[in-house]
Amino acid sequence: MPQRIFALPRQESLFLPAVINPFVQEEVQLTTADKIRLALVGSILVPMRVLCLTVLLVLSWPLAAIATLCSPTKGTSQPIKGWRRYLGHAVVSCVGRAFFFFMGFRVTVKGKRVSSKEAPILAVAPHSSFFDGIVCVVAGLPSTVSRSENLATPVFGRFLRCLQPVLVSRLDPDSRKNTILEINRRAKSCGEWPQVLIFPEGTCTNRSCLITFKQGAFIPGVPVQPVLLRYPNSRDTVTWTWQGYKAREVLLLTLSQLYTNVEVEFLPPHVPTEQEKQDPPLFAHRVRDTMAMALGVPVTDHTYEDCRLMISAGELTLPMEAGLVEFTKISRKLNLKLDNIKKELEGFAAIANESKGGRIGIEEFAKFLKLPISPALNELFTLFDRNGDGTIDFREYVIGLTVLCRPANTVSTIQMLFKLFDVDDDGRISQEEFTSLLRSSLGVPDLDVTKLFQDIDADGSGKITYTEFEDFALKHPEYGKLFTTYLELQRHHALRSGDMDPAAAPPTNTVSPEAEDSASDKKED
Repeated sequence: MPQRIFALPRQESLFLPAVINPFVQEEVQLTTADKIRLALVGSILVPMRVLCLTVLLVLSWPLAAIATLCSPTKGTSQPIKGWRRYLGHAVVSCVGRAFFFFMGFRVTVKGKRVSSKEAPILAVAPHSSFFDGIVCVVAGLPSTVSRSENLATPVFGRFLRCLQPVLVSRLDPDSRKNTILEINRRAKSCGEWPQVLIFPEGTCTNRSCLITFKQGAFIPGVPVQPVLLRYPNSRDTVTWTWQGYKAREVLLLTLSQLYTNVEVEFLPPHVPTEQEKQDPPLFAHRVRDTMAMALGVPVTDHTYEDCRLMISAGELTLPMEAGLVEFTKISRKLNLKLDNIKKELEGFAAIANESKGGRIGIEEFAKFLKLPISPALNELFTLFDRNGDGTIDFREYVIGLTVLCRPANTVSTIQMLFKLFDVDDDGRISQEEFTSLLRSSLGVPDLDVTKLFQDIDADGSGKITYTEFEDFALKHPEYGKLFTTYLELQRHHALRSGDMDPAAAPPTNTVSPEAEDSASDKKED
């Protein structure tokens, strides 16, 4: 049977992102001379800097302790005032500047920070390192969002209390809601509280793009001042993200440099329109676009959930980057939750683990379906393979199952296919009937489908009932699309040969741009 020649329309909003993996840090390339120089300089600078930092903390900690004396470890509902606020601010400001100076940071500030009344919230991006805390010192010690456990940390807990952070608790199921309420309360306090500084990306990236902004900073609907962070150095020793150097390696490499440049730029405040006040995702989207344009980098719809999927992929012995799907976009357009995608990842891993690189080739695809390569299977594979590179990655697999297979796997389709297999119309499919139809449809006279038949025949009776057939089809939607694709090929071949009247042709199950849009509830990016 000749294969159809077709061009499947693709919904542009589901194309691959400009940056495939923003959570990987490439290792610093060092020559032998660089390594020797780094070892010599580091052997002098690192001990000296550690000593200076230790002395600094020992001398300043008593002052921070006095400023926060009797302050609750679970945070405070009222802002610190009077001499305590003045002392705490002065101590942390001086310590912070000296701390980063001793670590070798050279800070350049561009733009002007506005007052708390003009912009109660500072949105800082890109977030790529624990060194990003330097922006707190430059921005005049605004409040930050921190875990409640950090207040009890020896030494550093006292300095953190001086910042009056918004606290997040892992033990409180309502922590996320309470955090948003607290940010909203402080943002609308008319300058009574310090500004609130937030990293809206919510996790560290490699600064190659701006990922999805969380909505916490934008729900209050107050003016937000965007703050940009850059590290213009010949060697990137500061990036600390999900794939790359560990924290101690980043610290050691950075302390071994003569100096590290960091640039902080304050952009003009973004005053939300009435529409943006009512639509926090739109507000966040526009602020992100402004910051990305100033940085000269693209935006993607990755988020922290992608990092969790990366970890799950690693646990399933897949390459970690296999779990990246642009969770924000995929979950919104395809109406999928994180648990749903994790379940799909397990199914994908069962197929892809036999191949290299965490991708599915046509051979693995056919082996998973327990069927030979045929025109119908080739076309189904092509439908999944959105970028046409001859393999299916996890993102393509999720989109294919959701957009192609599940809409095709309707009750009417399952009933029609059961009738096709049930040749003698006795309400059950024998192995002979099952094998006969598959052999004729796939054009393989010696096809052995015993294993597939046994998988469907759950009770091992030697006959497939409709209940067993339906249960298997719903759990494996690939087969429904495979057989409707076969029927389309049959129809196409009949029409080309003139054996069928187009008006009498059975309905097709093709995919159009509208079909993809309907599967994604017609939401635009």
